[in-house]
Order: sequence, then C-alpha cells, then structure tokens
Amino acid sequence: MDIKRIGAQPSNKGPDDWFTGTVRIDPLFNAPAPARAVGASVTFEPGSRTAWHTHPFGQTLIVVSGCGWVQSKGGAIEEIHPGDVVWFSPGEKHWHGASPTTAMTHIAIQEALEGKVVEWMEKVSDQQYCRI
Repeated sequence: MDIKRIGAQPSNKGPDDWFTGTVRIDPLFNAPAPARAVGASVTFEPGSRTAWHTHPFGQTLIVVSGCGWVQSKGGAIEEIHPGDVVWFSPGEKHWHGASPTTAMTHIAIQEALEGKVVEWMEKVSDQQYCRI
C-alpha cells in the first residue's frame, strides 16, 4: 500500500507550450509498473485551456468544481459541470478547459504507453475557443 498525503507533492504551473492562460496541475498518482495509470487534479482559471492533444489509451475527466468546456476535433464545444465524467477515446484529438467566465477543476486520469501519456499538438486559437 502507498498513501500519497495531501501536500506531499508540489503543485506545478501548466507549461505555456501546452496551455493557454493560468493552469495549476496537482499530481495525484503515478502508479508503478506494471500499472500504467496516472492522475492529476487540474485547475483552469477563466478562459484557460489545454492545447489540442491525444492520449494513447484515452482519458477520463471527472469535473469537481466550476464550469468548463470540452471539444473533440470536428465536434461542438460541450459545457461540463461538477459531477460530469468525460471520456476521450484513444487517439481522439481534443481539448478542455474553463469557460470564459468561470474557473474549472477536473481530475484527469490516463494511462502511459512506453512512459508517454499525452501527445501535445497546436494550441486552441482564440477564434476556436470563442465559438466564432
């Protein structure tokens, strides 16, 4: 058994290459091999969002507070709220973040393939984000 105590792992600023706006990442777990699961709590300030990206084994988001937006490439922007659970399929190009006026926190869970959990791509433009 391994217990990760609150505050034992430092918060990190979301890297500018992967995020637009102010984002805080709080690591939750990184399961040891042969397990592949990785989890983090991610907080987006209003208007903040990820870049487009994919995950080799998909991704689950569990919204814990605020109001956010998610979108798969070619689909509509969907609004998400606390208690909502979002599943992105393996290789599904998508982004997620806060709404323009409200912060949002979600727990993100994904699995690693050869040590890699995400493939980052281009940033979501302001035009794409603002539904223009």
